[in-house]
Amino acid sequence: MPALNVEFSDEELAELRAIAQERGVPMKAFVRASTGDAIAHHRALREGAEVFRSVFADPALADAIAAAGIEDGPVPGTASRAA
Repeated sequence: MPALNVEFSDEELAELRAIAQERGVPMKAFVRASTGDAIAHHRALREGAEVFRSVFADPALADAIAAAGIEDGPVPGTASRAA
């Protein structure tokens, strides 16, 4: 299995150990879970940004927002360049 050697300062390592101990898990399991959480968070942000871009790229949405008098939405005619 591939491995990754990561260096931590003494302070960071002490914090990691303390957190793992508080959670009742080995430090290796805590670091792996934290990494998995970071990956899932990054994917969710990337997917959310894509949904945002696709929604605000709709010129009809920009027109509807403008027609409703909302001033902080996409500007009609420029929606395809949003985000």
